[in-house]
Amino acid sequence: MKHIGLIILVWLGINQAGQGIYACKNAVINLYSKAPIEDIEARSERGTSIFNSTTGELAFAVPIRSFKFDKSLMQEHFNENYMESDKYPQASFKGTLTTKPDLTKDGVYPVSATGVLDVHGIKQTRTIPGKITVANGAISLSSEFMVACKDHKIDIPTLVFKNIAETIKVNVNASYSPYK
Repeated sequence: MKHIGLIILVWLGINQAGQGIYACKNAVINLYSKAPIEDIEARSERGTSIFNSTTGELAFAVPIRSFKFDKSLMQEHFNENYMESDKYPQASFKGTLTTKPDLTKDGVYPVSATGVLDVHGIKQTRTIPGKITVANGAISLSSEFMVACKDHKIDIPTLVFKNIAETIKVNVNASYSPYK
């Protein structure tokens, strides 16, 4: 996990720590698939994120195997049959906010970030909506967006197509601390 953070920091081009740089080591990512037979939910609390408030650059990464399901068989199928976690161990997003909120003032700021979403080894340019909340100097980010399985070449066998939705709802919640 340390390597992911280091790669993200290098990508952001950070020369000096503490200049508008914020980090999150435990972002919560939830997946939800509504399907006719059974809804599927998974959760990870191991997402990492770096936010450069000066440039608006934002990066997220999550280990695919960190997603936990209520049913162990669902988790096994998710990792082995759909996400191929050994081959594609993480999902990531690297982008830039289209507008930068005023982080010196408490409030809820609607934002969007345009960048590259990398899921299942397939990179796709996306603009993802979210909101940044500033409360007593604490910064958090939340987002909800959809990921179409076909856009990332995640094959759903015909036998189980009624069990898994063609698009998966993703919720992301990250609380940031100044990077030191």
